[in-house]
Amino acid sequence: MTAATEKTGARTAAAADTITDARERIDALDDRIIGLVQERMAVSAVIQEARIASGGRRVNLSREMEILGRYRQELGKPGTALAMTLLELCRGRI
Repeated sequence: MTAATEKTGARTAAAADTITDARERIDALDDRIIGLVQERMAVSAVIQEARIASGGRRVNLSREMEILGRYRQELGKPGTALAMTLLELCRGRI
């Protein structure tokens, strides 16, 4: 076994190359996702500040239910968990 096949768990060099390339794509996607989540957090902070400054509450539960429904519709049950995590990151625990 070569180092590449050991690192990837592949049994052939060709499979190891495919896995290595795909992992690089996943890493790049993860970088983009993290950047988008950070951007979402910043936009959410602007919304919360505006809502609080106008005398409103920090969180709008009906809006959060819309977001949960959208993620569930597009990604199934795991989408709900993902949306909850995003909401927690963006507004904190309630």
